[in-house]
Parts: sequence; C-alpha cells; structure tokens
Amino acid sequence: MNQKLKTILKITLPLILGVFLVWYSLQDVPLPVIIEHWHNADKLWVLFGVFLGLLSHLSRAYRWRFQLEPMGYNIRFGNSVMAVFATYLINYTIPRAGEVARASILTNYEDVPFEKGIGTIVSERIADVLVMIGIITLTLFLQFDFIYGFFIEKFQPLKMMLAVVALGLFVLILTRYIKRSTSPFALKIKKFIKGLLEGALSIFKMKNKWAFIFHTLFIWGMYILMFYVTSLAIQDLEGISTGAILIGFISASFSIAATNGGIGSYPIAVFAAFSIFGIAKDPSYAFGWIMWASQTLMIIICGGLSLIYLPIYNRKKGLKEN
Repeated sequence: MNQKLKTILKITLPLILGVFLVWYSLQDVPLPVIIEHWHNADKLWVLFGVFLGLLSHLSRAYRWRFQLEPMGYNIRFGNSVMAVFATYLINYTIPRAGEVARASILTNYEDVPFEKGIGTIVSERIADVLVMIGIITLTLFLQFDFIYGFFIEKFQPLKMMLAVVALGLFVLILTRYIKRSTSPFALKIKKFIKGLLEGALSIFKMKNKWAFIFHTLFIWGMYILMFYVTSLAIQDLEGISTGAILIGFISASFSIAATNGGIGSYPIAVFAAFSIFGIAKDPSYAFGWIMWASQTLMIIICGGLSLIYLPIYNRKKGLKEN
C-alpha cells in the first residue's frame, strides 16, 4: 500500500465511520426524541458544562508555556490559547492534523522550531495518558465490586476464570515476545513504552513541575466535572451514580479517538457505559448527543475565531514592536 493511499484512508475511514455511527445512533433513538430531551433539559447546566470545558482548554494553553520556557521560549498566552483551539477544530476534519497545525502556529508566530513544538505536544500527551490510566485504575478500585458482580452475572464463573487465565498468559507471552523480538511491531511498542517513561520522568525535571502537574490534574478534573454537570441537565438522569459517571466518561473519552472528535461514536459510547447501570436508552443517547454537541459547538466557535484572529493579533503585535 503506497503512502498516498494510506493518507487517503486515514482521512476518509474515520469520517465514513463517523457518518455511519451517526446514522446508526439515530436509528436506535430517533432525532425527535433527542430534540424533546433537549427542549426539556436545563440549559443552565449545559452552559455551565461548556464553561468548565472552556476552563480546561485555557488551562491546557497555560500549561504549554511551562514546557517551552526551559527551552528559552516565552510565548504569548493569546497565541497559545488560539493554537490549542485551532488544534481541536482541525482534528474534526483530519485526525492528528491539529497537532501539526498547533506546532506550525508557534513556528510562524513565536519562532519556536517546529520539531521542538511537536516535542512538547508529544510530552503533554504522555502526561494526559498517565492521568487517564490513573482515572481508569481509580475507577476499577472504587467500582470493583460492581464491575466484578456485573461480569459474574453476565458470564459463568468458570468461563470468567478461564478468560482471566487466558488473558494473563497472552500478556505474558506478548511481553516476552516484545522484549526479545526485533520486528517493526515490537520495536514500535518498545519505543512507545520508552517514550512514556521518559516523558513521565521529564515532568519532574521541569522548572515549574508542580504547576505543570496541577494544571494537568485540573484539566482532567474539569473534563470529568463537565461530564457530570451536563448530566444534571437531563431530568431522567437525576441521581446518577458516581460509577456511571466515571465509566461513562472513560468510555466517551476513548470514543473520541475512534472517529474525528467523537462524531457518532460519542453518544453510542455513553449509552454502552450507562446501560451497564440499567439507565434507559433514550436519556443516555440524548445526554451523549447534548454533551458532544455543546462541547463541539464551543470548539467550532472558539477554533474558528482563533484561526481568523491569529494573523490580526500577531500583526498588531508586530506593529507595536516596530
């Protein structure tokens, strides 16, 4: 498969999957039902959720500056904010193109070498992955009895034990294979793990490491809180459990990687998680769509304005310096 075809597939397949999942979810719960839930929703909670999402993005933009300062680049907060919003918007069209655009914006307007900008973006993604692993671990610890009971109920105990043993053997064999193999797949896994460890350790070598860690935890705290706050807008989700929120949030977070910005996959992922807790299908889908649509609208507005205002903002700065 040539590189051009790979590029085309990387762009088109997530979009096709997203369109299919939108159709599928609207077949499961018709659009009029979702609109009815929207009409009955408490819009103040939705707006509050959008505000929390906005805070998380501003915190991400501020955190980025801590990574660039040790390299001698004191970038303007305005450029950092607009670059972050532009990233999210562009990722809705071409997966991962936003990260390239984000580094390019710094190169164009702050004279930060492209490879250094990309390096900081990769290291912050490592920090985000570590926090996500922490959230999953905490959720498994807090909801162990429920999750264990759910699987015991759905699957026979003997089958569960065999599955756990099989999984353990698979992980053991895979680990041994990766350690000894020189295949491209094994080398990629080794490189990823090495990068993860190096990125995690580099955080503690930063000048402003505690501020960086605070903002990282703040960003993800806002993500979870905006998910919970938006659920309060749906009457039928009143009294939703902490476990449902956490598992729903984790499921929805992974769905964003499946399609461009979670198009179509986000509400399905929310319903899949909420169904474990016996939450009805209609409010689950409605919440997923309202949550995704409200945050996406905020990204479209802020990202669009950022792309328009970036050259104006930097032209004004250039005139002042002259």
